Amino acid sequence: MPTPRSKDRFEFESTALLLQGGGALGAYQAGVYEALAEADILPDWIGGISIGAVNGAIIAGNKPAKRLEKLRGFWDQVSSNPLWDLYGCHSPVMQICGPAIRPYMHQISAGVSVTQGAPGFFKPHSMPPWFYPPGDPQAKSYYSTSEFRATLEKFIDFDFLNQDSVRFTTSAVNIRTGNYTIFDSTKQEIRPEHVMASGALPPALPAVEIDGDPYWDGGLISNTPLYWMIDTETQANMPVKDTLIFQVDLWSAEGEAPQDMIEVMSRQKEIQYSSRTRAITNLFKRQHRFQHAFAKLYEKFPDDLKQTDEAKILHADSRFSVHNIVHLIYRARHYQSYAKDYEFSRMSVTEHWREGYKDTVNSLRHEEIFHRPTCAEGHNIYDVSGTKGRVARESSGN
Repeated sequence: MPTPRSKDRFEFESTALLLQGGGALGAYQAGVYEALAEADILPDWIGGISIGAVNGAIIAGNKPAKRLEKLRGFWDQVSSNPLWDLYGCHSPVMQICGPAIRPYMHQISAGVSVTQGAPGFFKPHSMPPWFYPPGDPQAKSYYSTSEFRATLEKFIDFDFLNQDSVRFTTSAVNIRTGNYTIFDSTKQEIRPEHVMASGALPPALPAVEIDGDPYWDGGLISNTPLYWMIDTETQANMPVKDTLIFQVDLWSAEGEAPQDMIEVMSRQKEIQYSSRTRAITNLFKRQHRFQHAFAKLYEKFPDDLKQTDEAKILHADSRFSVHNIVHLIYRARHYQSYAKDYEFSRMSVTEHWREGYKDTVNSLRHEEIFHRPTCAEGHNIYDVSGTKGRVARESSGN
């Protein structure tokens, strides 16, 4: 069990939980939150994209005592297809054949998702989209999310979410303009369609209309919310705090060279999404280093230099705040393939949740993540190793 932390040992003013997109892998994020809650580490800012927006909205949209119940309720619902139970860990098939057939079970379960959908989340149209006339809603996606709004309203109290007890931020892409749009509970009312839009991944899922404009999944442009922590537009009129950031990534950058086309497709997907995370993390490191350095340098300026236009521009974008970033990365099992993000069987959901919990417990055992960085750059980045239970500090000086 994680050890609850007393507030006097906690050196940060704020705790942020950043949740990446990744479909069925999102159960890992629920396990992360369970371990944080047990350790009495409750985020005051949650940023989520796609399935991360769903998990984040469930957390932000419920009182702390209800959050785990609602998370479990959601994941139990979307993994409740009776066909999956034929291949579950307690099924006759598993009892007779054992784990040797797990790769085949994974593929069969993914096939169930493709043909049956996920209850309360998405379901296939009665005919393929090309059988519908142009302009028909069913001509523009393979699946319907007509039941998804009711599911969100069942597990999320949107009135509570909009009280700003926890700041909630998500994103989507405006189809007409191609612009990346951020939705933030401190600036607007968050409704079910904002969460649905963040997870509307084409061509599988249909676009979601918000105030007359159609939107797709925010992960099309950026699959990680980390940049929001230093983005001047996102931070406008908000106090910039010393923040402990838990960044939960569902795609690992590391992996073996593929041996067949299935592995090629799987590795391509992992690199596509994880490389964006790496790029944004590196951008965060560089930008925060300059912001932090100039904030200190500005204090040494004589008054006449502070009044120059150039100094005012730089000062407006400078930061004294410091950050620790703790990476929690889901690492796929050997039997998982290209379909792992849409394989919603109860067995896989349970495994993902357990892995998220275990990795977070391992990271919370390390006192260094709770101490404010003292380096010139103003941030430290840590990477949890789920296999060895240790946290490796990443250099912040590049």
